[in-house]
Amino acid sequence: MHTPHPTAPKPAAGRFGIFSHELRSEDPTLQDQLRDAAAELEELGFGALWLGGNSSVRHAAHLAGSTEHILLATGILNIWYEDAGTVARQRAELERAHPDRFLLGLGASHAQLAQNYQRPYSTMVEYLDALDTAPVPVPAERRILAALGPKMLRLARDRAAGAHPYLVTPEYIEQARHVLGDGPFLAPEVTVVLESEPARAREIARGFLGYYLQLPNYAVNLQRLGFTDDDLTGGGSDRLVDALAVWGTDDAIRTRLTEFHTAGADHLALQIIAKEAHEALPRAQWRHLADIVGLTAKSTPAHT
Repeated sequence: MHTPHPTAPKPAAGRFGIFSHELRSEDPTLQDQLRDAAAELEELGFGALWLGGNSSVRHAAHLAGSTEHILLATGILNIWYEDAGTVARQRAELERAHPDRFLLGLGASHAQLAQNYQRPYSTMVEYLDALDTAPVPVPAERRILAALGPKMLRLARDRAAGAHPYLVTPEYIEQARHVLGDGPFLAPEVTVVLESEPARAREIARGFLGYYLQLPNYAVNLQRLGFTDDDLTGGGSDRLVDALAVWGTDDAIRTRLTEFHTAGADHLALQIIAKEAHEALPRAQWRHLADIVGLTAKSTPAHT
């Protein structure tokens, strides 16, 4: 069993990254745009690109050549769809070509979305065992788990660099940090709506959240945090939407993001929910977000 070395440094991801389903698109007409967008996000100063939507090593490899130092992470690779041996081999190839650029985010997904879904915790343990015993193993400090419940969080603490939870609140982050301890990397996805008008902001957020609130893994976690069945219906109550989606003026958004860091997050994987559904890549909003969190005023770190 490969556990992280107690003095292993946390992934070099900075305080903010971008989480995007769009960046892992396989649409052939978008590939040049994806590479250009990845290069711009690096130039803006974001420390990591989290590729959402059942992403794989090859999606990260596709963006590695157009960037120099930004961390590329899967958010997440679905363990039901990708063989561990193949993943370890692909990861070794990417590591040889672009050393220290990739973080393997792993998740057990949901019963509604994965065929042959059963025993997710035990299956994750077996998957990590397979990564440990591959011809070129995936080091524990170069992988991260999409953990929500206490049991998976402890596994993330013991067998990975840390946890990459999705659809959580600062209160959850405080609890997760308590389970993980100080050492592991805690990098939640955080949903952001760049809209200050309350009704419009919540409308945009509900259009995004409604789907996820129907998935039991998320619903159960939110109920553990004190939300009720009423909060989870109709795309979410105002209380739930305001807890899960960061929106408001630039100052309000900055303040809300600070709450996640204060609660114990090392890094925030920021997911923009675009106001216009037809936007392939919300690049103008990514630029605005970089300005909000103070990245654009800083120089891009040199590749070392």
